[in-house]
Amino acid sequence: MSAPSADTPSTDATPPVLRVRDLIKEYGEGDARVRALRGVNLDVERGDYVAIMGASGSGKSTLMNILGCLDIPTSGTYEIDGSDVGRLDERQLAILRNRRVGFVFQSFNLIPRMSALANVELPLVYGGIGQAERRARALAALEQVGLTDRVHHEPNQLSGGQQQRVAVARALVTAPALLLADEPTGNLDTASTGDVLEILDRLSASGRTIVLITHENDVAAHAKRVIRLVDGEIVEDRRQAPVDGPPPRMTEKAAAR
Repeated sequence: MSAPSADTPSTDATPPVLRVRDLIKEYGEGDARVRALRGVNLDVERGDYVAIMGASGSGKSTLMNILGCLDIPTSGTYEIDGSDVGRLDERQLAILRNRRVGFVFQSFNLIPRMSALANVELPLVYGGIGQAERRARALAALEQVGLTDRVHHEPNQLSGGQQQRVAVARALVTAPALLLADEPTGNLDTASTGDVLEILDRLSASGRTIVLITHENDVAAHAKRVIRLVDGEIVEDRRQAPVDGPPPRMTEKAAAR
């Protein structure tokens, strides 16, 4: 049987955006073998906002890399938006990463000497989208993060918080099924952290599915669900707000008015 394309629909009526079963990841061999993930099982429903927490060495970054199709597990299965990732070849994986997953990294990963607009357009260039459409979509994404007055600025002309907002816009421009954010506030000051978290709150309230890696309780407090890893295993899975409701911090702000 041939592998499905990244656009193959699931047979489920409403599959979770993420479905992970018995995920194991090992590094090394023999006495040097390290088991970074130990049979992780996880579903993330459409519209959920999940914070994955854990100390250094807990396996949270390994899990993020696998969820983002940047690494492969030793064993277990992983589906994203109904597609079995283990059955996809390299070309299909590249399509899936480009169309279904938006990435936000701690270090921004913007291209120097390219404007904010050009950075946001980049995933659409790789996706073969025409110039007029990608320009319109990139401008709309930058408007979502409040940077319409910075579209022609290069990264070195932007603050850290502005650079991360460009990175969020770049992650959104393909309208992905899943937004993956790896310590997105780790390099930001308090004010910029608040700006980025407010954007993520708004995206969540609009129905965007978000999985966030963080070690900070204040950041995790914005999520609807908190998962804690210890030694490659889920030891806590706590619901803070309904999947179809606003994030907790947005609810707190509304209550305070």
